[in-house]
Amino acid sequence: MRPVVFAANWKMNHGPTAAHGFMRTFLEQYDRHMDRTVLFFPPALAFAAAREPAVERPDIGFGVQNIHWADHGAFTGELAAPMARDAGADYVLVGHSERRHIFGETDQQCADKCAAAERAGLTPLLCVGETLDQRERGETESVVTRQLKAGLSALTQCDITTSIIAYEPVWAIGTGRNATPDDAAQIHAVLRNALADLISDRAANVSILYGGSVTPTNVRDLLAAPNIDGVLVGGASLDPTKWLSICTA
Repeated sequence: MRPVVFAANWKMNHGPTAAHGFMRTFLEQYDRHMDRTVLFFPPALAFAAAREPAVERPDIGFGVQNIHWADHGAFTGELAAPMARDAGADYVLVGHSERRHIFGETDQQCADKCAAAERAGLTPLLCVGETLDQRERGETESVVTRQLKAGLSALTQCDITTSIIAYEPVWAIGTGRNATPDDAAQIHAVLRNALADLISDRAANVSILYGGSVTPTNVRDLLAAPNIDGVLVGGASLDPTKWLSICTA
C-alpha cells in the first residue's frame, strides 16, 4: 500500500508569526492518522517557526520549496540541500510549475536538483504538468513523460523508488479549474507506466499526487480515483480549517 500524502505548498505566504500560529491551530485539531502523511512546504524564512510546534509529531513532515543544485558556493539568495537538511527538512519541491514557467527552471536543472536532494538525504517531490496550449494540442502525455524521465534521470533506481511525483496541470494552478478525477487518473496512469519503464515493478511503490485547485469539496472524488495517492495543495492549504478538512478526507 502506498501512503496517502497531503502536501501543503504555502508558496510566498505566511511569515514566521503566521506560520507558527497556523501550525498550533491545525495541530490542536488534527489527530494523528497512521494511514496518511501530511507535509508542509513553508517559505524558507518561516520554516523553523512552522516546524517547531510539530517536532513531536512524526506523522507531520516538512520540506523546502526550492534548492540550488550545488551543495555550496557563491550563489547569493539560494538554498543548498545540505542546509535544508540541517534545518530539519526531509523533503523538497522540484520543478513546480511556477519555478518552470516564471523562473525558467529547465528539465536539466530539475534533474540536478533531484540529484542534490538525494545527496543530502532529502526526498524530492518532482512536479510535472502541461500548459493549456500543450493540452489543447494533445501533448499532455508526451510533456509529462518527458518531464518525469528528465527530472529523475540522475537518480539511481533505488532513489527513484523513494521519490514522490506530483501531476499539476499548469492550467489548473490557482485558476479554480481542476482536472476531473477521470482526467487526472488517466495522466497518473501514464506517469505510473513511465516509472515502470525506469524501475520496473517498483513503480508501484511510488506515490503520485494530484495538484491543481484542490479544495475540501473535490478532494474526496480525486482521492477515490485510481493511481491518485494524495494531493499537492496551494491556496486551500493556507487556511487551517480548509486544510484540516482536506487532510481528514
